[in-house]
Amino acid sequence: MGENYISCQAEKGSINISEEVITDVVKSAVGEVEGVAGLSYTAGAEIAELIGFKTVTKGVKVQFIDEKIIIDVIINVLYGSNIVQVAREVQEKVMSLVQASTGIEQAEVNVHVAGISFDK
Repeated sequence: MGENYISCQAEKGSINISEEVITDVVKSAVGEVEGVAGLSYTAGAEIAELIGFKTVTKGVKVQFIDEKIIIDVIINVLYGSNIVQVAREVQEKVMSLVQASTGIEQAEVNVHVAGISFDK
């Protein structure tokens, strides 16, 4: 399997989960948290998208290191929301959904607040 899959050995063989699947689960979880204005690009991701790379995922990075899923989520928070509270809720929601979806208990969720969005 390529590096775009998270592989787990099971009794009856291996289980391979695409990083894109986990990314979709993360996006769904983030969308459920009140106070999140949306996911944010990193500077490198914006440049890569302009060049035409299609594998860049907006605001979510998933890695599998030493039997552990490491997820970085970059969000924008709505103005007036408690930034720390929103980030904690994102962390808890993502952790819960990823563990429930994959069955992998070893997970780390890092939330990066890139900006604040104002109502128009």
